[in-house]
Amino acid sequence: MAERVEVLLTEVEVDKRIKEIGEQISKDYAGKSVHLVCVLKGGSFFMCELAKRITIPVSIDFMSVSSYGGDTKSSGVVRIVKDLDESLKDKHVIVIEDIVDSGRTLSYLMDMLQSRGPKDVKLCTLLDKPERRVVEVKVDYTGFEIPDEFVVGYGLDYDQKYRNLPYIGMVKFE
Repeated sequence: MAERVEVLLTEVEVDKRIKEIGEQISKDYAGKSVHLVCVLKGGSFFMCELAKRITIPVSIDFMSVSSYGGDTKSSGVVRIVKDLDESLKDKHVIVIEDIVDSGRTLSYLMDMLQSRGPKDVKLCTLLDKPERRVVEVKVDYTGFEIPDEFVVGYGLDYDQKYRNLPYIGMVKFE
């Protein structure tokens, strides 16, 4: 099956919105530090750009969670592929995700991280598809709400392709 990619959000639009989110986080946590937990692999592009725009002290860690495999739809089965290296105890934690779709993965992840003793846990996503929600999850910082399209770019992939696109594109299958 062949596919093509159409631009949904330009690089300029994405960059502007990430700057705004960085400013909001810096304001919300003024005088404190935040610990960013990046959900790999897709969240890495977003987290790097966001961290550069946060003006308060930032520490980072990474975890890998999978519910997709090589498909375009979540399987509903959440697997922790790589856990955190550092404790979350008494930290202000912000989970950085590329996209919130069904909510299954993030609901599971947020509950698990909350149980590790942080001061608080917030969720920041570049993209949100609220109409696809199966499990409710509170998103504290959202880049863009998008329609129910399969998207790639800026870290998001289709079968490991298109992560390096500097914009958000919709995959159209032919």
